[in-house]
Amino acid sequence: MKEPTIVIRLTGPRRTYWPGEELAGSCHWELDPGEQVRRVEISVLWYTEGKGEEDFAVHHFQPVSAQAGQSLEGPVEFRTRLPQAPLTYEGVILKLYWCVRVRLFLRRGGQVVQERPFRLGNVPRGRPAQEPPLLPEENQDQDEKPR
Repeated sequence: MKEPTIVIRLTGPRRTYWPGEELAGSCHWELDPGEQVRRVEISVLWYTEGKGEEDFAVHHFQPVSAQAGQSLEGPVEFRTRLPQAPLTYEGVILKLYWCVRVRLFLRRGGQVVQERPFRLGNVPRGRPAQEPPLLPEENQDQDEKPR
């Protein structure tokens, strides 16, 4: 029995999108024979990583359910207009990422999740602050006593 596979495709080869632009794509999946999908949830969301509390918000949510007793077949398309903010940011202390997340709910139980990252905006990566050079009086050895 192999793990179900989800493929998420975004329209066009780009990985960077601009605020207010449309993000569109589709998803499909490969399952073992006999396995069925009863529900698919497609989300476009952002999340943070780094120092402090991690946060996330869902911008677009699209649930698709199979008819009673049936299996859901792919592909499933999605489309949303991207917001003005927050923009993708990879800082030293905080990182903010965007992705399309697809969650399959299997008829026999269990879930399968796959994410496809993308960038919203083009904010340069953050860099650690450089320490300023020491001034001559700060460069003295701490054990050295003034005369």
